[in-house]
Formats: sequence, structure tokens, C-alpha cells
Amino acid sequence: MSRLRVLPVPESRPPILPPDEVFPRGGRRARRSTFVQSSLALDFEQPSAEPVDRTPRRDLPDPEPLVHRLAQAFIEVMAGRRPATQVVRFTEPSVYAVLTRRALVASRRGALVGRPALVRQVRVQEPADGVVEACAVVVHHDRVRAIAMRLAGIDGRWVVTDLQVG
Repeated sequence: MSRLRVLPVPESRPPILPPDEVFPRGGRRARRSTFVQSSLALDFEQPSAEPVDRTPRRDLPDPEPLVHRLAQAFIEVMAGRRPATQVVRFTEPSVYAVLTRRALVASRRGALVGRPALVRQVRVQEPADGVVEACAVVVHHDRVRAIAMRLAGIDGRWVVTDLQVG
């Protein structure tokens, strides 16, 4: 029967460089270096987004019917009754990420039996040209909930830029 041997863990970090290799010219710092010892050289720079073409209100359809339909769709996505891909066209990536995360939680929870969600009332306000702030009252599983959203006119259509569900 063989015995187990305990071996030391090998050093995985690179050796620390002396100052004359890091800062040439006699060890003086000639320019500001972004090099940091004992760290990985990763660049987390986000790719630049495409320029957004804001659309004025006169070129956009009436937002109230869309807000009603989107509130219904959002609550169904978050309940797991509708795939999140159906609303991707109407949402910014950050809003879509929230919806898909809540849909994933709902799918893990399992299907709830009962009546589907019903949008009772919608209020729409336009604080600026091409911007709409809206709220909807939704009854879902005998519970009254509120959905608030901000829509902006982008590329000739309304896009949800912010979403809050209460």
C-alpha cells in the first residue's frame, strides 16, 4: 500500500521585476505606466455603441396602446408564460436582461396555476419630446401590481429604456 506524499504548491505568480526593468533610464519614471505588478493585463473597455437616432414625437405612433400591450407582455414574460425574445425589439439590453433573469426565476419556480395577468389601467405622460413615462396597474394571481416604464423614441419606434415592477 502506497502512502500519500504532500508536495508544496508551486509558485504560479510571475517574478517581480526590478525597478530598472520596469522604469528604464536609470530607474526614474519617465512616463506614467499603466503596468501594475502581480495583476493580469485585462482591458475592460466597452465597445462603443452605435449612435442613437432619436425620433421626435410627431414621427412616432400613439404610445398608450403600446404601453398597454408591453405591460401585458412584460408581466407574462416575468411569469414564465411568454418567451422573453418576443419583447427584445421593444427594450434596451439592460431592460431585456432584467426580464430574462426574472423569466428564468419563474421557470425554476414552476408554472403557477390561476388566471393570467390582466392590465387594468394605463397612464401615459410625455415629459419631453420623444420621451414617455408610463405606468400600468396589473392584476396578477389576485395581487395588484404596478409597472412603471420610460420609453424613448429611437429609430422611429418606442423603446423601453427603464422598467420598474412593484
